[in-house]
Amino acid sequence: YRTCVLRLHDTAQGQVVDFTPREPGKVSMYVCGPTVYDHPHIGHGRQVLVYDVLWRYLEWSGLEVTFASNVTDIDDNIIKRANEEGRSTEDVVATYEAAYWNAVDGLGVRRPTHTPHATEYVDHMIQLISELEEAGIAYTAPDGVYFSTEAVPGYGLLAEQSLESLRAGARIEVGEGKRSPIDFVLWKLSKPGEPSWDAPWGAGRPGWHTECVVMSLDLLGEGFDLHSGGLDLKFPHHENERAQAVALGKTFSRHWMHHAFVEIGGVKMSKSLKNFTSLTDLLERTGDGRTYRLLVLQSHYRSPMEVTTDSIEQAANRLAGLDAFARRFADARGASADADVIDRFREAMDDDLDTPRVMALVSDLVRQANAEADAGRDATSIAASVFEMTTALGLELRSATDDIDAQSQSLVDQRDAARAAKDFARADALRDELKSLGWNVEDTPEGTRIHR
Repeated sequence: YRTCVLRLHDTAQGQVVDFTPREPGKVSMYVCGPTVYDHPHIGHGRQVLVYDVLWRYLEWSGLEVTFASNVTDIDDNIIKRANEEGRSTEDVVATYEAAYWNAVDGLGVRRPTHTPHATEYVDHMIQLISELEEAGIAYTAPDGVYFSTEAVPGYGLLAEQSLESLRAGARIEVGEGKRSPIDFVLWKLSKPGEPSWDAPWGAGRPGWHTECVVMSLDLLGEGFDLHSGGLDLKFPHHENERAQAVALGKTFSRHWMHHAFVEIGGVKMSKSLKNFTSLTDLLERTGDGRTYRLLVLQSHYRSPMEVTTDSIEQAANRLAGLDAFARRFADARGASADADVIDRFREAMDDDLDTPRVMALVSDLVRQANAEADAGRDATSIAASVFEMTTALGLELRSATDDIDAQSQSLVDQRDAARAAKDFARADALRDELKSLGWNVEDTPEGTRIHR
């Protein structure tokens, strides 16, 4: 396929712009990953799915993608959790990082090309802070080292506010040694018993904002193509990353992309508000990570997405319908897709990843293919187009028949015999028995069909 002509909403420019990679045919992208001190919530699930879809679409379009996403494995919240539970920080990190990757795998999301951990880059961070200090942009205080935001022209770009506006709305917290309320910590001196690393300013640990700027530049190089994350990271996290790179004369990300929140009752879901639903619980409840992918695809990434029991159930029902379509048209998988349909798919995706428009197109094509087949006409090209699009988005439809055990197959055979004899009471009883064994039961012109 031809190289995409993708247009994305660039936060730094405040509008949808042409996405222009640094190097033709290749894309380098960095997504801020988890701080592993608790179970991942469904907001994390939306994040990994949004960028997994982007990654897959870029590759489908013929581009080679390098995808980096970090793991913050040293942080105040991790230390707090360890102290509360009488565990080591390493134990807390191991527990919740495993939970995070298990959930990511459960969603069918691919692991990033690179998953740097903050603790692996402390020496790099100390070097960067030293360079900032030498340039007169970092200063020491009783509790650590701070970055002087006033020394960076254009600070506040991603916040879409001026330095004066940001300063007016900020407050200095008690005990901080910073000169301005919007200065931020680069190196935090450790208290007794806390994890620490030796540094010129005293034993301590890096500030959060220094992690990603060091890791992204090391793994992807200057002027990498895309830096992404949730809207809550625009400011201060991403702005502070950008400021450190700019202060040292480095070219940072060419484009900035941010996705909207998952909400419950109109309120952003977050660990701090304690209103989050565990991603693990969601996966257990649905039994199929594709359900949440479908729900995410039905929402535009820049629009808030409300997750409710009803919306999950509706997505599960829609997925079951798509799987039924996939079974009916299994022979169309791998056939030639309709070129006009694929052009419409590209057009929607290139328009700031308009996945809701794509899913509406999928629904129209499913209805069209079923109507054509019911009328005895060939719908192979239409069905192949559905397979092509859903596969490109990571929504794999299941057309293969499950391995059916001898007992279940016997019940299927008995039910078909009962239906042939018009013994519908017996057929209904056998349907219920199959359902009790965990099968979904369908009546088709070819007889009873069961699947998980």
